[in-house]
Amino acid sequence: MAGDYQNGSGGANDNDGDGDSTVELYQFFRQIGTLAKWIVLAVAIIVLISLFVFGRSVFTDWLWFDNLGYRGIFVKVLTTRITLFLIGAAAMAVLSGISIYTASLLSRGRASLPLPDDLLSFMGRALLSISGGVVLVLAVVFGTLMAARWEIFLRFSNAAPFGQIEPVFGREVGFYVFTLPMLSFLQGWVLGMLILTLIATIAFYFLRFSMQGMKLDLNAPGVKIHLSILAALVMFTIGFGHWIDRWDLLLSEDGAVFGAAYTDVNARMPALLIMTIIAVGAGILMLANTYFSGRRLLIGAFALWFVANIVLGSVWPNLNQQFTVNPNEFVREEQYLVRNIEFTRAAYGLDRVTEEFYPAETAVSTEVIQSNPKTINNIRLWDYRPLTDVYRQIQLIRPYYDFHDADVDRYEIDGELRQVLLSAREVAPEKLDANAQQWTNTRLVYTHGMGIAMSPVTEFTPEGRPEFFAKDIPADGVIPIQSADSQGEPELLVTNPRIYYGENTLEYVIVNTLQEELDYQTESGDLFRTYYDGPGGVQMSSFFRRLAYAWQFADVNILISGQITGDSRLQYRRAIQERIHTVAPFLLLDKDPYIVAAEGGLYWIQDAYTYTDRYPYSDPFRPDLNYLRNSVKVTVDAFTGDLRFYVWDESDSIIRTYERIFPDLFLPQGDMPESLRAHVRYPQDLFRIQAEKYIRYHMQVPQNFYNNEDLWAVAEEKFGQGDALQQVEPYFVIMKLPGEVKEEFVMLLPYTPNERQNLIGWLAARSDGDSYGNLIAYNFPKDRQIDGPAQIEARIDNDQDISAWFTLRCTTGSECLRGNLLVIPVGQGIIYAEPVYIRAEGVNFPELKRVILATGDKVVMEDSLNEALAALTGSQSFVTDAENAPLKPLRHHLHQAVPWRRQSRRFSKPYKM
Repeated sequence: MAGDYQNGSGGANDNDGDGDSTVELYQFFRQIGTLAKWIVLAVAIIVLISLFVFGRSVFTDWLWFDNLGYRGIFVKVLTTRITLFLIGAAAMAVLSGISIYTASLLSRGRASLPLPDDLLSFMGRALLSISGGVVLVLAVVFGTLMAARWEIFLRFSNAAPFGQIEPVFGREVGFYVFTLPMLSFLQGWVLGMLILTLIATIAFYFLRFSMQGMKLDLNAPGVKIHLSILAALVMFTIGFGHWIDRWDLLLSEDGAVFGAAYTDVNARMPALLIMTIIAVGAGILMLANTYFSGRRLLIGAFALWFVANIVLGSVWPNLNQQFTVNPNEFVREEQYLVRNIEFTRAAYGLDRVTEEFYPAETAVSTEVIQSNPKTINNIRLWDYRPLTDVYRQIQLIRPYYDFHDADVDRYEIDGELRQVLLSAREVAPEKLDANAQQWTNTRLVYTHGMGIAMSPVTEFTPEGRPEFFAKDIPADGVIPIQSADSQGEPELLVTNPRIYYGENTLEYVIVNTLQEELDYQTESGDLFRTYYDGPGGVQMSSFFRRLAYAWQFADVNILISGQITGDSRLQYRRAIQERIHTVAPFLLLDKDPYIVAAEGGLYWIQDAYTYTDRYPYSDPFRPDLNYLRNSVKVTVDAFTGDLRFYVWDESDSIIRTYERIFPDLFLPQGDMPESLRAHVRYPQDLFRIQAEKYIRYHMQVPQNFYNNEDLWAVAEEKFGQGDALQQVEPYFVIMKLPGEVKEEFVMLLPYTPNERQNLIGWLAARSDGDSYGNLIAYNFPKDRQIDGPAQIEARIDNDQDISAWFTLRCTTGSECLRGNLLVIPVGQGIIYAEPVYIRAEGVNFPELKRVILATGDKVVMEDSLNEALAALTGSQSFVTDAENAPLKPLRHHLHQAVPWRRQSRRFSKPYKM
């Protein structure tokens, strides 16, 4: 027909009209072809640019990891991702390519439109080219999806057992944490690959048939077989998904508690088994469809699975829940409640909690206070929030510094264990005057912070300001840590107080350039300059390095600046958490790293957690977390940026798995220097999560748990200016636990019964020595009333003298702020302590003015802690015989710094501003 048409058969008018149409169609496809060529060229350019960007990223990251000594970790992750990408892309390319090629063969040689052969050939080549492009895009997408999940493959291949067997299938818990996620991903990945291949194949058939002037005929010879095989593979993959969904029921949220409950085990589990059989059977029927005419068997097989999925997946479980479980829920669910309690307590470490009785006596005598001097000397009157504001007012020294927040820790000062608050004085070039924020200043000059401010938590001056163990920037650049009245050598010298890596170091800097860096101010007002002489940062030793980083940061100054030499170092990813996360993205980080003075320098300690959302039967804290361990302590040198990952919980299966994956990353906790180990503390975020779970999961009797008969709540307090109650935050105290012989650093959180305000107990976490990590729940007597923080707050408000003082002082122009109300165990009793601050309106400069103390039968407010103790106990010894009192007298004199020789290698002479 095409030949007759080309030879001019037919009438002249028809020939002319058809000839014009043919030319127009030919030109149209030629234009499409030209457009396709430009599209291919544009795609090729984009791909080329993407490859250059990827190469630059790999190169700069390789340099960064190499500087830290973790090049092997970067290489392992990179090679794993590339390998998975190639496997995923090849699998998709092969599957879809074979399918498209088969479709091309099966649709060839059929009736065609009356078009020139070269046009038909061109259209065929264009379709194949487009199909090839689609195959390439799908291969890249599926390769990328597989590469993105590198972690689950490494975890699966290096899995360490948990040593715990779940009771439903009798499988080790590690199967659900390490193996099941990989199986679920592969099932979904293969299913998506098959479905898209099926869609692409049908689309190819449709376009090929349409180009040949025919309707899509799925019953055409070979076509039905081809599509039936693909459809059968889809059903087999779905069947495998039903099979592994049975294991996922141990993470079900549909029962009385999290995990496989009665309906899951007795309805959904057999339903999924039946659905597996039906899906496999449907796939077999689809294969059998190749031997029969029509599509009814194909459609019927899919319809059978679809209907069964509704009936077995939804109707049957709902009916079972409604008519079997709900009428007698506790009896049906009791064994599953037991499993949920057991596994949740294990997942959050609550099975390690020991319970003890605490009498919580109402009165606290003078003798009890005198026998617990270290506890009394460390009652925290300074809250970290107002103290941070005070530091910003009197300790910034220069406008280009800032304090992020104050952290709680303990130090040996004058031979005594003292609880302190301290904060790092970090550089903040963004606070410079706008005219001074040139590139040279922000990148080369203002590169680092300087030192710390440290205060005891209890002491304050008559003006309401904190006393200091460390303050200012001494003229020799060395920070001594000592008490204000110390006459001898300081307890600790920070000979290198420079902070190049911290919480506020968000931008990159270049150090050791020809431009001197601003260091500190001398007594005469001169500004001292320095050059960085540490190993931190990538050395700018070649043109290509400078070019790569100029591209990465979109900053041509890195390339053209004459201040940068081959010895200069580019420091980036300086923020503590970003730095750690880049090296170990699989660790969950506590929100608050804290700074420590040790080894003559400053170090950050960051608590890091291993976690999963796949722990069977464990009640989730949030959607992606139902298991948590503080398995790692990370230290970061504030001067060099050096990272060290110390394994802190060898019993955790997840960290043992990561040790197998990255054997060069982790160190045993015994390798941490003793000076740093002394400042390790129980992590606050972990304690908050454990404390929240313990509210309900302290109940281990299923009936009590089901009925919430002994449900607790976190105690509430007033804080700041408002009258609204808020939950008490976990707080550290130095105290002697009942039965112990010496004081230690302990984190506490008090509880009340649910919807009541009296105290019922408190949870304690120990931080010192061999007792680190031990959790103790102290239960109070249930036969008498013990005031909670909210009730003490009410008693404070109802006290006439205190109320009158607030009314007089908190007038226009002044704001009264109430600090944390701390519940402090002392001996066999409890003391409640709350500081009161006054702040002038418009000036964020709170002053600590009053101390409120209370017991179960008395509330007092005085100017100092000593006076408050005297008023509380009726003993004047706390104020009249201060030298012999258990509480050291308040120090009203200023800290006297002892000059020390500067210990640093390269410094220039003072530079006047």
